[in-house]
Amino acid sequence: MRALKIAATGMAAQQMRVETISNNLANMSTTGYNTRRAEFADLHYQQLARAGTVNAADGTVLPTGVQLGLGVRPSAITVHLAQGALSATGGDLDIAIDGRGFLEVTLPSGQAAYTRDGALKRTGEGLIVTSDGFAVAPEITIPDDARSISINADGEVYAYFRENAEAQLLGQFTLVGFTNPKGLEAIGGNLFTETEASGQPLVGDPGEDGLGMLRQGYLEESSVDPVREITELIEAQRGYELNSKVISAADQMLGATTQVR
Repeated sequence: MRALKIAATGMAAQQMRVETISNNLANMSTTGYNTRRAEFADLHYQQLARAGTVNAADGTVLPTGVQLGLGVRPSAITVHLAQGALSATGGDLDIAIDGRGFLEVTLPSGQAAYTRDGALKRTGEGLIVTSDGFAVAPEITIPDDARSISINADGEVYAYFRENAEAQLLGQFTLVGFTNPKGLEAIGGNLFTETEASGQPLVGDPGEDGLGMLRQGYLEESSVDPVREITELIEAQRGYELNSKVISAADQMLGATTQVR
């Protein structure tokens, strides 16, 4: 009874789909979060009668054959890259990326990671870091006596001082792009790392090569659409129920077989 195993793969697939939707809904308020989608592919087929097989002495061949599918398997969980809405915060160190680029940060291990979360902070030494304390590359330090800072669309960071009306340039943020950003590996904390599938990081200034511009005083909201997620959740739940009914039907058929006298 192949139906039992086939339906089991269908239930596992719908369960994974529900888990993916659950993660999307859990991150509907996460800064810079992009929706994930579970994708599936059919399993290999059992060839009971291969198409094109000679079926008679005169050379007649089977036009279609008999190919029995054995279920479904997960093929990918793909990130749907989309620009989230920009929400005004007014924070001096809140920056939103209006484009496809990423900010580069340095992990404690020295490895580079990438993020679209622009809710930046400053350490006691004035170093600009992420909410988790990872330094943003290139490193920029704000002097203790700076009364305010300004970040323009090109990523240039200026500091203003009480005794000097002229702003002082502290540095410039850069943005990073990838040939295949969907190939990045998510490691949590709104961070991604490079993989062979993503390609090498392409570093440039904001406004170059389509990387986007920086918007001070804004944060990028999550791109999750709750209405669409709930709709897909209902579809996944119904798909799970249908596969469970197949298992029930197969069980009843087996039960009827064992009761034959």
